[in-house]
Amino acid sequence: MSDVALPGSIEPALHKGPDLDRGFHPLTGVIYLGVVAAALLFVAYSIYVDIDATGTRVTTYLPYILLFIALLIALGFEFVNGFHDTANAVATVIYTRSLPAHIAVVWSGLCNLTGVLLSSGAVAFGIVSLLPVELILQVGSSAGFAMVFALLIAAIIWNLGTWWFGLPASSSHTLIGSIIGVGIANALMRGRDGTSGVDWSQAANIGKALLLSPLFGFALAAVLLYVVKIALVRATPALFAEPVNNEPPPLWIRGILVLTCTLVSFFHGSNDGQKGMGLIMLILIGTVPTAYALNRSMPDSQIAQFTQNSEAASKVIAAKAAGYNVLGNPRPAVTNYVAQHQINEGTYPSLAVLVADISKQVKEYGSLAKFPAEAVGNTRNDMYLVSEALRFLAKDKESELNADEVKTLNAYKGSLDSATKFIPTWVKIAVAIALGLGTMVGWKRIVVTVGEKIGKTHLTYAQGAAAEITAAATIAAADGYGLPVSTTHVLSSGIAGTMAANGSGLQWSTVRNIAMAWVLTLPIAMVLSGFLYFCFANVF
Repeated sequence: MSDVALPGSIEPALHKGPDLDRGFHPLTGVIYLGVVAAALLFVAYSIYVDIDATGTRVTTYLPYILLFIALLIALGFEFVNGFHDTANAVATVIYTRSLPAHIAVVWSGLCNLTGVLLSSGAVAFGIVSLLPVELILQVGSSAGFAMVFALLIAAIIWNLGTWWFGLPASSSHTLIGSIIGVGIANALMRGRDGTSGVDWSQAANIGKALLLSPLFGFALAAVLLYVVKIALVRATPALFAEPVNNEPPPLWIRGILVLTCTLVSFFHGSNDGQKGMGLIMLILIGTVPTAYALNRSMPDSQIAQFTQNSEAASKVIAAKAAGYNVLGNPRPAVTNYVAQHQINEGTYPSLAVLVADISKQVKEYGSLAKFPAEAVGNTRNDMYLVSEALRFLAKDKESELNADEVKTLNAYKGSLDSATKFIPTWVKIAVAIALGLGTMVGWKRIVVTVGEKIGKTHLTYAQGAAAEITAAATIAAADGYGLPVSTTHVLSSGIAGTMAANGSGLQWSTVRNIAMAWVLTLPIAMVLSGFLYFCFANVF
């Protein structure tokens, strides 16, 4: 029995669908591989220049071999992220015939690359702050390497699995699940309650963004299409039509769709590219602390501001610590507070000692670039530890800080973050190239799902534009707040919203599969990364 296409179903569109199988010219492959080789050489040269600038003598190559492997895995994650998420931007322009597939993916790759280069870095360190503080403080140890390898490999495995089945799963969701899994496994291996291994307040903020963004995408895209349809359907009926054969839409509609594709690609790069940046910085800090533990390019004006903010913060903390003295190492008490979020009589006195010690070192050397090699790692850890403690104290009701005191401590925290939370230009370039190159390959599987298998009718021009505008706006807003969101979920839910608003109907088998991937991503990534962390921790 032959299959019969029902009226209004997606099947008729399949016979007149876009050409997704056009091959690339052999010269394109040569250029592509040339860019990959040039990027790797650029990374190696940049690391060499940064290390040479510190005057460090290389006595063993083992750390650099581990560094190179870890960087390859981190850049591999961004590469997989690129081709896994390409469909988010290009499916609408391909299925509305606004751009040929091979041009759309190259254009999207270039826009992703630009987005990474112009990103702020806020999302990068928002992701890193989920990691257990004790692992960040010893990121150069065996446990630190086990952490980085476990969470990145777990994320890559799940991304490749969902890509293979053509499911638009979230790379953000996957990475965050991997981080939580490592945190829980680390706590359990240290004999603590598993819930103590993660900053759950930060996880809750990120979780809300990941949970609400697809719901927001569905609703906003549906409302946007509904309003535009009421306002413009009579004046511009062409906007609500579907492509005829392989003819491109009218020029003005084509311009709108290409613009929305550009915006989604750009903001995807600016948001998703940062996730790899934060992890790469952890790798660099752990293996080459002399070059990357502190921001050696911090200008003198910021050093002066650092000193001023340090003195003001010292007064606030010293007042809270009055009557107590710290005997011995102050770091365990502060580390315990950051991990447990419980203030005791040693919290403020220990914090006061650390703040005074950091201030003394900065004044002594006068510049972060002049810190001796043997001091940068410990100073960076102290700065990070104090910064995290101040972050929790500002939100802790037990801290009994008034508004002015919180403002003073936040200003000092900003100076600490400027010294420790920075991203060298070459890291941005390397991540941009990895994400951009990934965008240009392996895109077909998920493009077909997004373009053909969500709604029962062919995607119209207005539906494509509404879904893309919603995705671009949502990602841009999340980027501004330093929160990671799933481009995949926002865009696919936006298309589903436009189908619902248009009365087109949904292919519930696809919607169910996407929802199942969305539900399973966190727990599977957590279990996978936790298991890998346990294995790697024992191997290393």
